[in-house]
Amino acid sequence: MKICFATNNSKKIEEVKAALGPGFEIVSLQEIGCTEELPETGDTLDYNAFEKARFVKDNFGVDCFADDTGLEVEALGGEPGVYSGRFAGEPRSDERNIELLLKKMQDKSNRKAKFRTVIALILDGKEYSFEGTAKGEILEEKVGFGGFGYDPVFRPEGFTKTFAELTLAEKNEISHRGKAVKALISFLSNRKF
Repeated sequence: MKICFATNNSKKIEEVKAALGPGFEIVSLQEIGCTEELPETGDTLDYNAFEKARFVKDNFGVDCFADDTGLEVEALGGEPGVYSGRFAGEPRSDERNIELLLKKMQDKSNRKAKFRTVIALILDGKEYSFEGTAKGEILEEKVGFGGFGYDPVFRPEGFTKTFAELTLAEKNEISHRGKAVKALISFLSNRKF
C-alpha cells in the first residue's frame, strides 16, 4: 500500500518506515511535489494533525497521514504541548528548545512529563485519528546522541536510558509515535483494499 506521510522531518519518516515494515510504501512530501511548509495554526495536536493532512489531500489529491506531537510537562502546566517544536521561537531549533525547557525546569522537583502523538489519516475520503502517549520524566541535562527533539532529556517510565540512548527499534516499541503508528497499522492491516 502506498501512502504519503505528510512531514518534512526525515527522522520521523525513518521512524515510521521502520515501524510500518513491509507491505507499506511511505512517500514523503518531497516525493509528491510538496515543497511548502504545512500549516499548523491550531492550539491542539488534533487540529494541527488534521490541518496538515487536509492540506496535502486538498492540494495534491493523495491519501495521507500527518502527525502532531507535543511534550506535556506536568510542572509547567502542560507546556510546551502543541508548541513543542517552536517552544523557543523561530528559527526552530531542538537545541534552543531543550535549553529553554531545562531553564524553566531548574527549580522544579516534579519532573513528570509525557509525549503525546496524534495521527490524522485521510483515506478514501474518510478521516480517522489515532493517539499514542509515552510517560516519563525530564532529566536535568542531556544524555545520549540519538533521536531528535527532546529525546536527550526524556527518560521513559521503567527505563534507565533516555529516548536518545535507545535504538530506533527499542524506541518504536514504547514511544508515543510508535504506539500511534501501531494503532494506524492495525487499522490499515484490517481493511480490505
